Amino acid sequence: MQMMAGLTAGDGRERGHASSGAALDLLRIVRINEEIKRVVSVAFKINIMALNAIFLAKRAGNAALGFGVLSNELRVFSKDLRESMMTLTRLIHESVAEVSVILQESRQDELFRRTAALRPDDRQLAVVLDRRDRRHAEREERIAVLRRELRMAVDDAARLVELGGVLAKSAKIEAAYGAGFATSLGQVSGEFDGIVEEIRASLDKLRHSSFFGGSA
Repeated sequence: MQMMAGLTAGDGRERGHASSGAALDLLRIVRINEEIKRVVSVAFKINIMALNAIFLAKRAGNAALGFGVLSNELRVFSKDLRESMMTLTRLIHESVAEVSVILQESRQDELFRRTAALRPDDRQLAVVLDRRDRRHAEREERIAVLRRELRMAVDDAARLVELGGVLAKSAKIEAAYGAGFATSLGQVSGEFDGIVEEIRASLDKLRHSSFFGGSA
């Protein structure tokens, strides 16, 4: 009886830590999701800007052929970035679901622990607690997997944005050869560069999220 009561008390402390950890994780995930939504919004801007840039390049004719090609590549980049954010969003939703269940079950476990303290010799209750412990461990492992997948998806998105940065800077170079349209093309390419830098800053914030062990 003493052994079971001792295990129940220790388990209670562990579950209390798990519950508070899950609550913190949920807050961190919500913050990550807000940053993802910000990136998605900016990605749509790039798509619209790229379309306008393509039309402008056509008006400029042969002098802006290179700029037109890069503008089209930036439009593709915008599409790829939105798809990357969709992957992140899916992982976020799965993470929220798992963490929410842990929080819910932690509250239920508190009731079981109190009952177990009053009935330390109840073998059936001990079986129930053991089954819940195994299920809890499985959910913790699932969250750990999602955490790794989410971090890898953020890193993939960051590498994609590095490519977007190269395209934007190349567009700035090509804009200088736009003859009478050089000023307009330069303005558009400068906006591209600024938006890509904005996205890079958001992804850097995601990569340093405390959900992945960072400080943000």
